Amino acid sequence: METVKDKFLRYIAVDTQSDENSESQPSTAKQLVLLQLLRDELAVLGVEATLDEYGYVMGSIPSNIGPDAPAIGFIAHVDTSPDASGKDVKPQIIENYDGGAIALRGVPGLELKPEEFPEMLSYKGQTLITTDGTTLLGADDKAGVAEIMCAVEYIVNHPEFRHGHVRIGFTPDEEIGRGVVKFDVERFGADYAYTMDGGEIGELEFENFNAASAKVHIAGRNVHPGYAKDKMKNAIHIGQEFNSLLPQSERPEYTAGYEGFYHLISFNGTVEEADFGYIIRDHDRAGFEKRKAFIASVAEFVNRKYGEGTVALTVKDQYYNMREQVEPHYHIIEKAVKAMEMAGIKPKIQPIRGGTDGANLSFKGLPCPNIFAGGLNFHGKMEFVPVESMEAAKNVILNIISLFAKE
Repeated sequence: METVKDKFLRYIAVDTQSDENSESQPSTAKQLVLLQLLRDELAVLGVEATLDEYGYVMGSIPSNIGPDAPAIGFIAHVDTSPDASGKDVKPQIIENYDGGAIALRGVPGLELKPEEFPEMLSYKGQTLITTDGTTLLGADDKAGVAEIMCAVEYIVNHPEFRHGHVRIGFTPDEEIGRGVVKFDVERFGADYAYTMDGGEIGELEFENFNAASAKVHIAGRNVHPGYAKDKMKNAIHIGQEFNSLLPQSERPEYTAGYEGFYHLISFNGTVEEADFGYIIRDHDRAGFEKRKAFIASVAEFVNRKYGEGTVALTVKDQYYNMREQVEPHYHIIEKAVKAMEMAGIKPKIQPIRGGTDGANLSFKGLPCPNIFAGGLNFHGKMEFVPVESMEAAKNVILNIISLFAKE
């Protein structure tokens, strides 16, 4: 049997970056390379598995305790963030981490420092996998993929392990909010499911942000600067003014817990035209609607000041807070808590300051809380994952399956 570390290193070698500007499903063809690989690996293990036209891998392991056992699903996404390259990942393996700074050898002078990321010190003595500073790592969510695949391999190789029906799902495009748009919950066939897509060890989440994207296009007017008085409309400056009208204290770097935010994620512009991209987040649904209304009011204000048509705002909802869908089935949270305790892990129930495929799946009728996959500092060159956390997540999966089998 391969270790979770072995699988993880194989999977991160495949570039699976998604593209929010693509209209295809999946958004990038390269995601299919890993999805096809996973389908084939399941088949080699003897697990019935399919890959459909939309990029969804679904696998099924029949119950060995009778047909009436509940069907429990485990889901992870294969894509990596559009915000940083996932091509040619060169992982560094730090065994018996000593608590000091880790040089990211691909960029001279760049270090992963516990002074800046104090959570590193929780993993002294463990094996860390980091980036080399030139790409992200891909633990979000290839750690989850590896953990699920290791659990599947264990089940297949240990026929004495008692389990009900187990469903496996791998999805594309989670990072751009389209991960399960066309996911067929009925065909998946699970009564309940868990996404393996959280951060540090012990995390258990059934609350997440309500989320929307906002695109702002500024139409300016370019005139020779020597003759520009009362004629030029500089789209860059207007865009800067638009951004300044959003509350500065409500940015990700100034918020925590249940606090929502406006996050400027992209800018491209000239005097003639400029484009700004935002994400909008809030745990409270009413607060979420107020945020969308406020950014619309900013667009209206700028149009009144500079002329109608100066600002074109497009806001699209991405997902909603899963709590209202999961809480009526709270026993699945209790199962996850017990499964962690069985593995010697202290559960940390907290809201997700982000989202998972589980949010949209919950609103599709499949209650789907989120469990840690072990990675930290997602979406950038400071990303790392402790191998021991991935091993623990694999054990939690097996413990959940075992607990449901005892019902």
